Amino acid sequence: MISLKHKSISGLFWSFTESTANQIVQFIIGIILARLLSPKEFGIIGMITVFIAISQSFIDSGFSQALIRKTDCNQRDYTTVFYFNLLVGILFYLILFVFAADISQFYNEPILEDLIKILGIGLILNAFAIVQRTILVKNIDFKLQAKITLSSSVLSGVIAIILAFKGFGVWSLAIRTVLNQLFISLFLWINNSWFPTFEFSVKSFKELFSFGSRLLASGLIYTVYRNIFYLIIGKFFSATELGFYNQADRFSGMPSQNINFSVERVTYPTLSKLQNQPSNLKSGYKRILKSITLINFIVMLGIAAIAQPMILTLIGNKWLPSVPYLQLLCIVNMTLPLHSLNLNLLKVKGRSDLFLKLEIIKIIIAIPVILVGIFMGIKAMIVGMIFSSFIAYFINSYYSSKLIDYSVSEQFKDILPNFVISLFVAIIVFIMQIFIPISAFFKLIISIPIGFGIAIIFSNLFNIDGYTEIKNIIKELIWKKRVQTPEHS
Repeated sequence: MISLKHKSISGLFWSFTESTANQIVQFIIGIILARLLSPKEFGIIGMITVFIAISQSFIDSGFSQALIRKTDCNQRDYTTVFYFNLLVGILFYLILFVFAADISQFYNEPILEDLIKILGIGLILNAFAIVQRTILVKNIDFKLQAKITLSSSVLSGVIAIILAFKGFGVWSLAIRTVLNQLFISLFLWINNSWFPTFEFSVKSFKELFSFGSRLLASGLIYTVYRNIFYLIIGKFFSATELGFYNQADRFSGMPSQNINFSVERVTYPTLSKLQNQPSNLKSGYKRILKSITLINFIVMLGIAAIAQPMILTLIGNKWLPSVPYLQLLCIVNMTLPLHSLNLNLLKVKGRSDLFLKLEIIKIIIAIPVILVGIFMGIKAMIVGMIFSSFIAYFINSYYSSKLIDYSVSEQFKDILPNFVISLFVAIIVFIMQIFIPISAFFKLIISIPIGFGIAIIFSNLFNIDGYTEIKNIIKELIWKKRVQTPEHS
């Protein structure tokens, strides 16, 4: 029998592989589309983001998290959630369809009306796939998800590029999104053995909703917080400025969200299995915290250091105004895995009430940031986001620390060496950008291996715990591969 530790490491590997490979594909496709399309066209799609994201939160309603946490799920539980998700998906598509004209008038962009009606179809497609995906997550089976996600990204991306070449403009972005959701849903159903039966259990619904309802409210608040800035920029500035912000958010968010998404998906079901083993739960959490923050800090501060040559090389001069947004957003996204790890503990311990409370505090903190953005501009708003993200982290860690006896000061002490090493590497790389008189392309090519090389050397030199943990995980994967090889030979 495969141990929980080995299964978790394998799950983390495949989750990270799926997320990384998918992000690389999405990144390459995004670069091609950014060169073919204008900032305004990306900004127009960004205007719809908040409405689609909020609708998606209602569709899930926290049920997927409730299913993952429940240790004895049965067919009735899965079927009940499936029918509820589908019903809500259809309902919210109809709501968006009816209010599409009003949203279009809000932004004063006529094309939004038709775009919303097309993009909204993705809500129904996602509703079909939530339970199928949840079952794979619950089983820590990310290998199949990796194949499905990557295949869907490639197929939808290639079609979008062809459409962009043919002059479809913003529609190539919209069609890409819907097709990606269609392919994912289709492949999940083809490759998963679960099918719904003709039953709906009120008892199952109440049991799952009692936990999931608070996560629904929390998810809504988080979704609004993550996407409200798109709405503010789209309304009070221009589609072009939103396009610049969109690209900066994509470049900064891709690695941090990739790391965060992978860790969150694997650690939640894994730590849930340890929820009644306090010492093991704390030990596992500390190991994850140290290794993940080292990776995320190095990557985020590194991207901030090479922001200008990266933008110039990959998507061209027309996107240069997005550079300062990118550098500031990298600092914001440094805390993303920290938030998720602390909040995951609350879910593992069944404290969805406290989870909701912290999300409410987070949105309250964001209100002055929004006002700063409206009156002082986008850069000032992102600076405000930096301060609010760090404040929110300390609040989250304070409450989660009470559950596993892992104080804020102890957490800070564990991650401080990671930050110092990462900042040192970023400063060296940034100075290189200033004083080496070569093209943006060669600056980018040289900076990346040098930055990682310096990070590895100093992590070894100072015996950084997070680096040691990463090496141990890699050794575990290699050992597991060697052990399994004779069985298949």
